Amino acid sequence: MAPERIQVGDLWIQVTRKNIKNVHLSVYPPDGRVTLSAPADTRLDAARAYAVSKLGWIRRQQKRLRQQVREPRRQYVTRESHYLWGRRYLLAIVESNTRPRVVLDHKRITLHVRPGSRRDKRAEILHEWHKRQLHDIVPGLIEKWEPRIGVKVAGYYLQRMKTKWGSCNPGAGTIRLNTELVKKPRDLLEYVVVHEMIHLLEPVHSDRFITLLSQHCPAWQEARMELNELPVAGLSV
Repeated sequence: MAPERIQVGDLWIQVTRKNIKNVHLSVYPPDGRVTLSAPADTRLDAARAYAVSKLGWIRRQQKRLRQQVREPRRQYVTRESHYLWGRRYLLAIVESNTRPRVVLDHKRITLHVRPGSRRDKRAEILHEWHKRQLHDIVPGLIEKWEPRIGVKVAGYYLQRMKTKWGSCNPGAGTIRLNTELVKKPRDLLEYVVVHEMIHLLEPVHSDRFITLLSQHCPAWQEARMELNELPVAGLSV
């Protein structure tokens, strides 16, 4: 069904009716956007009454998001801090007339670029390197979890996302992952992969979905909390 909107004070909430048993509220980074998923036969005034009853919780979640530490806009210069798999590295810029590349050691991420390269070009090179790091790990995680969950992933995609760590397309059997996950600890990447793979069985956050997630990832609530409390990137590259 097409999304609708309800207003609670100065707050607009997107309402989507789905084939689920219970109402679910979600507050999304970075700006605290709110959505409400409700059973298909839910009246709009009943959905609004539920949202009103949860207004305090919504405000607390929005406040937490506003206070969440954000990564400063990267300049891609020497001695700038960058993160890989939850660990901080110092960036080193080396200008030379050779093919651009990235070299990792135990302290530094060294970015080799052509003389006079602009910030956006440096960002592009590092982002492509980040995607290669993810491509080295994600297929193994999918292969590990396919027999455990009982699904077959037709493919996966890596993409910058502003409001989600991942998404899935149950009809196509594919999952999509936020490239920012390369900056987080690897166990959190695995949590997001498992989360999206379970959505191939259960597309919405229903009771069945929570049961399956708890079965395969008992510490999912702690993982979600840790993921959302870590510094997040600004909207600019």
